[in-house]
Amino acid sequence: MRIVIITLGTRGDVQPYIALGQGLKQRGHIVTICTSSSFEKLINNSGLNYGYINNGLIDFIHSEQGRDLIENTTGFLKMLKVGVRSAKKLAPLQQSILRDSWESTRHANPDLILFHPKALGAIHFAQKLGISAILTLLQPVYVPTTVFPSAAFKPRNVNGWYNKLTYQLILGLSALGTRKLINRWRQSNQLPKAHKSKNQLQDTSGRAIPVLHGFSRHVIPDPEDWPNTAHITGYWFVKQKQWQATDELEEFINAGTAPIYVGFGSMAGKTPGRLAKVIIEALRLANVRAIMATGWGGLELEKLPCSILKITHAPHEWLFPKMAAVIHHGGAGTTAAGLRAGCPTIICPFIADQPFWGWQVHKLGVGSEPIPQQRLTPENLAQAIRLVIGSSDIKNNAQLLAEKIRNEDGITSAIDLIEGYSRKM
Repeated sequence: MRIVIITLGTRGDVQPYIALGQGLKQRGHIVTICTSSSFEKLINNSGLNYGYINNGLIDFIHSEQGRDLIENTTGFLKMLKVGVRSAKKLAPLQQSILRDSWESTRHANPDLILFHPKALGAIHFAQKLGISAILTLLQPVYVPTTVFPSAAFKPRNVNGWYNKLTYQLILGLSALGTRKLINRWRQSNQLPKAHKSKNQLQDTSGRAIPVLHGFSRHVIPDPEDWPNTAHITGYWFVKQKQWQATDELEEFINAGTAPIYVGFGSMAGKTPGRLAKVIIEALRLANVRAIMATGWGGLELEKLPCSILKITHAPHEWLFPKMAAVIHHGGAGTTAAGLRAGCPTIICPFIADQPFWGWQVHKLGVGSEPIPQQRLTPENLAQAIRLVIGSSDIKNNAQLLAEKIRNEDGITSAIDLIEGYSRKM
């Protein structure tokens, strides 16, 4: 089959789909990944075809307005409020992303589309091309259940009605925010208006779309009230390539007790300098060695004590097994890498699903309670560090969970389902 994967976001929204695409290619399929142009080289180097989408979303994330969105949206209502304020700015960007996504998809002439929730128009592209689409998720965002809320919401100790309501809100708002844009595209492509009752879980005829969740059932068990079209496959990890660390990094790791990893990926908020100072002081109070990754969001680091090493990049699969614990923003991909490595975890969430993963890590007994970055202080972070590196229960739980995750083959499970569905469609 010729398969198009459409995904948007930061590297954590792209790398798992590269892993899935490589697995599909090994099965004999021709795979094109359509995403922001920042990742063109990464995709080509992975042996997959690249489909162009402009880099506007990444540029927005790194803009002042994007940093404001990151800084102020650790809850759904705050996220909604900032989203409304950003709507005018985002409307032209959404239109250009929809246009580029369609042109790249059409050019690839696919037999099947796999799509991330942020991929505007995928269901409608499939209708225009007379093919099928499968929703592929890295978080439990859309498929309703009474067991836990949508990952866009913080878990609460309330009855199942609240959990189910969160999914309806997400589905409804997702459709509402893009309906006009989608219908303009449909009209220009000789398709009737999309029905208001349809959502991301249905194709344009109203049939349920298969949904594949790329995380471990040992982290989030299968809810009994999910439909039979929703599946948890296991994580989609990129296979580790040979990577040579610098002498400086190797020597630092081997120079004493195992260090702590600190990194926030593309998340730094409006005041990365303030965040860096809090972390450095917390590490001093906890009396631990650390490796701080500046990432492409960029913590502002200048002079550091000899107990802290700054790096720009090291593959998580290489670095994390050598760490005593990990501190990060709680992105789905970074969380998965830390859990697979057996690392006690501290999540300091900024936005979206990150608080959800923070509470899930704590619930599983493999890390501290999450500390939202707005409430992060040297004292509470130091306390969390002392907890996770000093607790034998957390260490043992982390190792047991890691073994279960490493025994899964999420990519093979996902491909078996994709091929099975494609034969029925």
